[in-house]
Amino acid sequence: MKVALGCDHAGFPLKGTMIAACTSAGYPVLDLGTFSTDPVDYPDVARAVGEQLQRGHAPLGILLCGSGVGVSIAANKMRGVRAAVCHDTYSAHQGVEHDNMNVLTLGARVIGPALASELVLAFLRARYSGEERHARRFHKVEQLEAELAGSPPP
Repeated sequence: MKVALGCDHAGFPLKGTMIAACTSAGYPVLDLGTFSTDPVDYPDVARAVGEQLQRGHAPLGILLCGSGVGVSIAANKMRGVRAAVCHDTYSAHQGVEHDNMNVLTLGARVIGPALASELVLAFLRARYSGEERHARRFHKVEQLEAELAGSPPP
């Protein structure tokens, strides 16, 4: 299963560790940049990862920025993308199992490489349970997305 991975300049120092964690666990990575610490805008990186999911080139994504928040907000604007900041292993796997999360976002200025690697593995190894209560809630999220997709900005 391929993983789309992207970062802004603040997330770049953690990117190599994340690629190594994915590939050593058998998950090939589609590296969407950035490729240096030169400043880039996090919405552009979130869009690149989200588009790979939307096109079916990767079922899962990982986004890195300074806090994990900016890329999460931007990614969640895209149809079919369900991104969350997870800085603990429970949320990293539970977000997939219960909420069908498909993008993990991490803050490179918040957590270190060892924890980040554990979080990525917890995320990648988790599977959506599809239990009735979770499926019902997920369906409601999809309905919200469909209903509000064409809404004008506030």
